[in-house]
Amino acid sequence: MDEKYWQERWEKEETPWDQGSASRALIAYCEQLADKDISILIPGAGNAYEADWLLENGFRNVTVLDWSQKALDSFLERRPDFPTEQAICGDFFALEGHFDLILEQTFFCALDPGRRPAYVMKMFTLLKSGATLAGLLFDFPFTGGPPFGGSEDEYTELFHWLFEVKKMERCYNSIKPREGKELFFILKKRILEG
Repeated sequence: MDEKYWQERWEKEETPWDQGSASRALIAYCEQLADKDISILIPGAGNAYEADWLLENGFRNVTVLDWSQKALDSFLERRPDFPTEQAICGDFFALEGHFDLILEQTFFCALDPGRRPAYVMKMFTLLKSGATLAGLLFDFPFTGGPPFGGSEDEYTELFHWLFEVKKMERCYNSIKPREGKELFFILKKRILEG
């Protein structure tokens, strides 16, 4: 599941994860954010519907990242006003920068499960001190994928070393096909001593 794999999925239009609009759960979360100047990253952004919503609601410091240039081009066609330097085609694990908020939506579940510890460490590195990682994780048995599932206990164990789990609960506003299969979470980057 490398760059070529994801590029081929987009080229063949095999994108069943694409729900055609911004996640209701992420919209509900972002509606509560008072500071529109915060820096936001959306990794594995795909068609970047969440970025559309953020831009339409006054957030300007948004960065989207995806393996697929085709996905990013689709977004940029809809948003010709979007700064192209903030639409990055590349590897999440090679990304540099620091963000106030990272939004998770079907990115974690697409990664090879062996990369989950590296995902946690990279998120920790990309977030500013005390910053937030928020979004959705699939809550179903860990089986062949993608998407790869997991459970609240597994996720809490994975994240708690570097993040304070502020919320990890059943998502009440999932889209119909995902009802009962998603957890909404909010994690705060821990400030490590020493």
